[in-house]
Amino acid sequence: MSNPHDALAGLGLVLPPAPKPVAAYVPAVRSGNLIFVSGQLPLSDGALLATGPVPSKVSIEDAQKAARQCALNALAVLADQLGGDLSRVVRIVRLGVFVQSDDRFDGQPKVANGASEFMQQVFGEAGRHARAAVGTNALPLDAAVEVEVLAEVR
Repeated sequence: MSNPHDALAGLGLVLPPAPKPVAAYVPAVRSGNLIFVSGQLPLSDGALLATGPVPSKVSIEDAQKAARQCALNALAVLADQLGGDLSRVVRIVRLGVFVQSDDRFDGQPKVANGASEFMQQVFGEAGRHARAAVGTNALPLDAAVEVEVLAEVR
């Protein structure tokens, strides 16, 4: 696996500060060699990148970008748990991607690809993961997308 920090730099990205929880939970829990990262919203500089349902208010393309931002925020939480060292990630095990969806919208997997492809860009083969892509009628703060991550670490 290449260095994830180098991969992020190659994508022109810098990890943001780890987002703070918006309710009564912790950002992540470590159990053995697994870290469960709580669902992350598409926050950038304190503002949501996309709000409302897909595709009536948010295009599939913008929702994919929002999913990527969620994944970047999840990596910030993960790095925070690992003393800043994402090279301690052995693999991304699973993503849970929740998409605020219009009735009858069935493109959640397309939206989730924004997060999935990003993890593969950052971690290479170790970024390939199991996944759930779920449509819902609402998400916290009216976010269009939310992403949770399960990672194996050393």
